[in-house]
Amino acid sequence: MKVLATISLIFCFYLSNAQRADSSLIEAIDKPINLRSNRRLESLILPTAAITYGFISLGNNGLRTLNNSTEIEIQEHNPGSVTKWDNYLQYSSAVAVYALNAFGIKGKHNFRDRTFIYALSTGISTAVVSPLKHFTKEERPDGSDSRSFPSGHTTTAFANAEFMRQEYKNVSAWYGVAGYAAATATGILRLYNNKHWVGDVVAGAGVGILSTKLAYLIYPAIKKNFFKDKPMHALAMPFYQNKAGGISIVYNINH
Repeated sequence: MKVLATISLIFCFYLSNAQRADSSLIEAIDKPINLRSNRRLESLILPTAAITYGFISLGNNGLRTLNNSTEIEIQEHNPGSVTKWDNYLQYSSAVAVYALNAFGIKGKHNFRDRTFIYALSTGISTAVVSPLKHFTKEERPDGSDSRSFPSGHTTTAFANAEFMRQEYKNVSAWYGVAGYAAATATGILRLYNNKHWVGDVVAGAGVGILSTKLAYLIYPAIKKNFFKDKPMHALAMPFYQNKAGGISIVYNINH
């Protein structure tokens, strides 16, 4: 269980540093553009390191031993225990963003902009996770299939947590804390359910955070070149995860 506590502390450390970086970025808004670029690059260090750790864990004997020992420890304390909360918790931060806006607690972007950013983040993460699962062919701890790396649930959870943090970081840092707590819980539950190794979860967290950060960096250029400033009240977004796909519809009830 020490590994799980360490993972939680790492992301708490990341969250606190990301919040300080955002504050510094706001204070430096009138300073040279290269300073802002450096801050953005610094914010990519931890998610990139998490992804790197995940890849190394696929072939490094020491990290594979850590994967195995953690899985054994969890199963010794929770033999045969399974919960479905991770299936719902992964989406909680994104749902919270739209719920908060519906109740009048406005975030950084309007309905159209935040929805396109969310769709872009989802598209990036799906484009990364699905091929990786196919090419790495990492067997799950429970032996159910060979699509363990990286964790799709954890990717979604951390992408949504970063989405919530970005939208509400100027309102209160506690929104980001809540989002990352839910994401960390999702990752831990994937281990608890014996569906993923530690490396899968860490890599998934990195992919999720990085996907949303890239979406926020890319969207201003997309908006400038392709979208006119017209209101939008609904958006349908395709999704695919764990051999299941569908269409999710986001609708603005406040128009």
